[in-house]
Amino acid sequence: MPTARNLLWLFAAVLTPSFVNAAGLPDSTVPGGLGVNIHFTDPKPGEIQMLAAAGFTWVRMDFGWNSTEPEKGKFDFSAYDRLLASLDPHHIRALFILDYSNTHYDKDLSPNSDEGRAAFARWAAAAAVHFKGRGVIWEMYNEPNIFFWRPKPNVDDYAKLALAVGKAIREAAPEETYVGPAVSTMDFKFLETCFKAGLLEYWSAVSVHPYRQSPPETVAADYAKLRELISQYGPKDKKIPILSGEWGFSSAWEKFDAAKQGKYLPRQWLTNLSNGVPISIWYDWHDDGSDPKEAEHHFGTVHFQEHAGRDPLYDPKPAYAAAKTLTSQLAGCHFVERMHVGGADDYVLKFQKGDEIRLAAWTTSATPHDVEVEGDFAAVGHTGEPLPDKHGAVLHLTDAPAYLRSAK
Repeated sequence: MPTARNLLWLFAAVLTPSFVNAAGLPDSTVPGGLGVNIHFTDPKPGEIQMLAAAGFTWVRMDFGWNSTEPEKGKFDFSAYDRLLASLDPHHIRALFILDYSNTHYDKDLSPNSDEGRAAFARWAAAAAVHFKGRGVIWEMYNEPNIFFWRPKPNVDDYAKLALAVGKAIREAAPEETYVGPAVSTMDFKFLETCFKAGLLEYWSAVSVHPYRQSPPETVAADYAKLRELISQYGPKDKKIPILSGEWGFSSAWEKFDAAKQGKYLPRQWLTNLSNGVPISIWYDWHDDGSDPKEAEHHFGTVHFQEHAGRDPLYDPKPAYAAAKTLTSQLAGCHFVERMHVGGADDYVLKFQKGDEIRLAAWTTSATPHDVEVEGDFAAVGHTGEPLPDKHGAVLHLTDAPAYLRSAK
């Protein structure tokens, strides 16, 4: 019999179009696959409302083994019950990361023994059953190809664990969505080893973290290479998409600032949409500190300082305004094609909602310039500022996306 929380999720799903395929993944309809990483299970008053106002429909959060199996064989998922209860009214789904270690197994290192792997798999399956039918995506670990796998990365140990978890989840909750390996950067050697081990039999999608300081559009070649590997090693009758499970740009990196970060967020999301990537999780929701020289403190869409009792709770950065503008300007639209307009550096993406055509347009060229498009459009800049309506088939491209709706 459905539990109360299951009924709440089902009720929310009825109220809002799900745009979900058989694997539990969204299609290319905006904003169905757009979200942010968070670092909490108990949001501050007003926090989820601010997330929802930007159009985020996903959060990605650590689902820590150590905190949810405090005693051997005893599970406590109450913190994540509370988190989902706060997300459900706003129709925000969760991607939970099955991660890290437990003090009761393998000396608190990443699972590397038969006992540790079996325990991790039992815990993961129990979590999948507990939250069955809630629309959760379960991701196998976080960046196991770098220091998060302790004492040091070991792809063979990771693959053994991921297989054990895949088998356990498929037996206990076969309809739940299970993905991996959430690698840091496009680590093709690590990915191929996972595929050779047979993990594509269990994963509904391949998740990657395509970090770089080059423009977001450079990821397209990496996605093409990864698709070739998936095609080579995956089951022939199974479609396995790529997820951008974590990716952002720090506003404190050299030659970066908050304004440039605000341009790169929509370009990243639009690039992913145009490359058939159904989920794009931006890192991070809010800045994790205020040290101007610490890059790790400045990946957020909003600033670090909380203003309790105030609306908004956090001061938005340009990235927040850019996310809100994209999700509102393209709401309900699905990606159609990249139009052949201008040169190789010019991006004019066509979206459609019913009979209405909308465009997202920018250039990676260092020099803003004009290109020709057909039709008359009302235009909005990447942070919501009105732009002059576009008449006479002339469109001015800059490094910041502009959104155009066909004029009535």
